[in-house]
Amino acid sequence: MDGKTLRPLNRVSLAATLAATLFAALIAASCSSQPTIVVASKNFTEQVILGEIIAAQIERRLHVAVDRKLNLGGTLLAHEALLAGSVDLYPEYTGTALTEIQRQPVQKDARAVFEAVQAGYRKLGISLLAPLGFNDTFAMVVRMDLAQQENLKTLSDAARLQWKIGVGYEFTQRPDGLAGLVQAYGLKIDGDPVVMDLGLLYAALKLKQVDLAAANATDGMLGHPEFVVLEDDRHYFPPYQCAIAVREATLKRFPGLEKALGELSGRITDAQMRRMNEQVDIEHRSPAQVAHDFLETWQ
Repeated sequence: MDGKTLRPLNRVSLAATLAATLFAALIAASCSSQPTIVVASKNFTEQVILGEIIAAQIERRLHVAVDRKLNLGGTLLAHEALLAGSVDLYPEYTGTALTEIQRQPVQKDARAVFEAVQAGYRKLGISLLAPLGFNDTFAMVVRMDLAQQENLKTLSDAARLQWKIGVGYEFTQRPDGLAGLVQAYGLKIDGDPVVMDLGLLYAALKLKQVDLAAANATDGMLGHPEFVVLEDDRHYFPPYQCAIAVREATLKRFPGLEKALGELSGRITDAQMRRMNEQVDIEHRSPAQVAHDFLETWQ
């Protein structure tokens, strides 16, 4: 090779090589077995941002390795992963946990919903920590020009008109979704609802493909003046306070974890969450950078 003769290793160099190889293997094994907390999120912008905030908070406070399984999937997939122990925690919404996971009837009182969900999780070995501070309820959105033209402020006002409505698939299936909303307000729907990805709702409103959209109260686009949320004046939608669902076994394994996560409770307002979503969805910043900037504002 390259004109040079290879010489066999002597016993000393062979022993040194074997020792180095063994040492490297032990180091690798040690690194791979170090305590790790697996943080998950569902598969939309807000959840990914929250996952990054939670992961960064753990890294700052506990100085342990965090495995991010963000953008994991929908509600039931995230919940099943938590039950199976393949993830340690993820952010969930009380109204969603109540109706979709625990299959309990819709309730309107925020405290009662939180306590019911917390009790249901406890039976599964899961702790629901104090809410993060914001309520990501459904928001029925119209264009500002239409709201002004028809003097629309509430969903009761909307009952006067006929609507081409745009919704996400989940909204057509949920017990707190479209069917109940139509019944509660006597809304008149023009044809079948237009079912689409949630990220397309605002474009559909702009293009007048739909006139009313079932969006979320913390959507980044709601900071823009061309859209307005109609007030849920009959309080149809249940509360959707966001809180961290975490395995009790994980809390026991990492004694400082509950305190570290508890520092996030009550820290995020509706407006702050809406702004963070806007930074990612509209300004195209990375969720990790948005999460970092948020934590820097109060630490």
